[in-house]
Amino acid sequence: MKILVTGAAGFIGFHLTKRLIAEGHQVLGLDNINDYYSTKLKYDRLATLGIHKDAIIDGKLVESVKDAKLKFIKADLQRKELIDKLFMDEELETVVNLAAQAGVRYSLEDPYRYIDSNITGFLNLLEAARHYSLKHLIYASSSSVYGANTNMPFSTSDNVDHPMSLYAASKKANELMAHTYSNLFSIPTTGLRFFTVYGPWGRPDMALFLFAKAMLNGEPINVFNHGKMERDFTYIDDIVEGIYRLLSKPPASNPNWDGKTPDPSTSFAPYRLFNIGNSSPVKLMDFIGEIENQLDITAKKKMLAMQPGDVPKTWANVDDLFEYIDFKPEVSIQEGIKNFIDWYKDYYLSSKPQKSVLYK
Repeated sequence: MKILVTGAAGFIGFHLTKRLIAEGHQVLGLDNINDYYSTKLKYDRLATLGIHKDAIIDGKLVESVKDAKLKFIKADLQRKELIDKLFMDEELETVVNLAAQAGVRYSLEDPYRYIDSNITGFLNLLEAARHYSLKHLIYASSSSVYGANTNMPFSTSDNVDHPMSLYAASKKANELMAHTYSNLFSIPTTGLRFFTVYGPWGRPDMALFLFAKAMLNGEPINVFNHGKMERDFTYIDDIVEGIYRLLSKPPASNPNWDGKTPDPSTSFAPYRLFNIGNSSPVKLMDFIGEIENQLDITAKKKMLAMQPGDVPKTWANVDDLFEYIDFKPEVSIQEGIKNFIDWYKDYYLSSKPQKSVLYK
């Protein structure tokens, strides 16, 4: 396939791009490389793919020096004319949209970024898909859409009308927008609700990264809701495997869909929603304990109240995903944390000059 991966310099996008290239697909990576977190980390991810910082020019296609199957462009999804030109010139067949302004808490500080990137940018992709006959659009939603719902485990058939943050609301909006375009223009769309993704090359604003960095620096870690939290931590390789298997299975109309008892996870249109989570929630204190074991450090803990927009527990029901692609996440917390710690030490604590400091 010829696949556009947006957010290709991001955590999930980088790992997916590596997998797609290894499997022989042609990939066009797109990312605006914004400063929400370390741009150095983003450029270093790209460098491992053969896209070097010095070669990147805003709005211009760059070819990988390592693999002819990869091209990259630094661009914003809000640039509609550029997006349309890419669809026309590159004859794209499939899009995996992982570009978004991420972060629940940051949406309280700069809400406009979420509208620009997550809403306007996504609309530009949908319009391009409409006019250039896209075969399949896969897009990142989030477990945060479940909001105030406490019916565990979270099911894609649950109501998600009570978001707890603008970030969550923007992801719910993506699902609604995708359904509209699937209905009106028969564009096959698949929405993926990711559950707390972690692993090597991960985001610096996520818990595992923050905890490891603080503990290695001898600093206290912030433990919210006094540790009474549970998360369905999902390892990056499991996320990528799920996306990869879904690429070749665009949704079709569900002939059994009934408007009298509407299931939000499927439709009369070519539209599907899936959770991708480990389906095994871990208590936050146990998660911290495993990091302590891996680092052989006892963390100094600063116990704090729940943060605005956060929820105490997440837990994914992935039965429909398993039925559809014969796969469900399986990497254990022990294995996943070890892999992250090994990478973190190599990237940040190596004696090599370019990796000698903890980058902010």
